[in-house]
Amino acid sequence: MTDASRPLAARERAALADLLADLGPDAPTCCEGWTTAHMAAHLVTRDRRPDALPGYALERTPVGSRAHTYSARLEDGLRTSTPYPELVTRVRSGPPAWYLPGRVMAQAVDGPEFAIHHEDVRRAQPGWEARSLPLPDADRLWGAAQMFARTVAGRYPGGLVLQRSDVPGPGKRVRSGSDVTTVEGEPLEVLLWATGRRDVARVAVRGGAPAE
Repeated sequence: MTDASRPLAARERAALADLLADLGPDAPTCCEGWTTAHMAAHLVTRDRRPDALPGYALERTPVGSRAHTYSARLEDGLRTSTPYPELVTRVRSGPPAWYLPGRVMAQAVDGPEFAIHHEDVRRAQPGWEARSLPLPDADRLWGAAQMFARTVAGRYPGGLVLQRSDVPGPGKRVRSGSDVTTVEGEPLEVLLWATGRRDVARVAVRGGAPAE
């Protein structure tokens, strides 16, 4: 199987594992307070601990909630008890065959998830540059960008429209309203914006009222 024919999730997972291995455990990430060791422990816990899933809830569980605190405790325990190279090996291998929730989640959300976390590590390093993705990958991430944008649309008093900059076509309205905010960029960039990575997302935000 050629690399291009592999699923997006598999390619992003492998690329992220390579980057984690190259950088070592103490490199920064775009996730506040997290080093590469924290990132690796997070991904392994997500892959292998079903009791951690309520704390993740597609990354939208409020920090400080009981479920979030429990998941963070699991990650910290794994990070401090497991050598970093072993964590990276587990990131690379993915969920074990017996772990059905991990396999189901891999099919549903791992493409966008690993693309996001790959960028969390890439864009925290000096000299990073934005990537151009193949159109099928961009299309996959565009759907995820719209889903995540709906979770933040309530912060905008008027409407919210997402506009792709890589292909022609009308924008996608994710919130109705007369005072429209338009967020334009390539799908990966809009996805990063929608999931809170606004300092590193290369998007143009136009119009609308200030976010609340």
